[in-house]
Amino acid sequence: MKKEKRARLEGKGWKVGGADDFLELTKEEAVFVDLKVALARSLKKRRQSRKWTQTQLANAIGSSQPRVAKMEAADSSVSIDLLIKALLAMGASKRDLAKTIAAPKARSAA
Repeated sequence: MKKEKRARLEGKGWKVGGADDFLELTKEEAVFVDLKVALARSLKKRRQSRKWTQTQLANAIGSSQPRVAKMEAADSSVSIDLLIKALLAMGASKRDLAKTIAAPKARSAA
């Protein structure tokens, strides 16, 4: 957001912040969300680069297509271990996982 717009909104009494502020997330919770989103994006990117369907990935990990869709959306019902299992099934190495985890924030500041 441009400084001028932010100043104008704050001048009119609006509080400007990001999703973390709105959801009142702790630093740890925000990092966890970022990690999960990064893994989910990496899974989707890897699946698409291999030209696999969600159904093909689901079959490879013994799951269902709707579950894969939830994985790629970083749904709260999906565990990080399932995301990692799927990435490994897609051929990701430990180094690939480390790069994903070490990458800067997965989502931009609002």
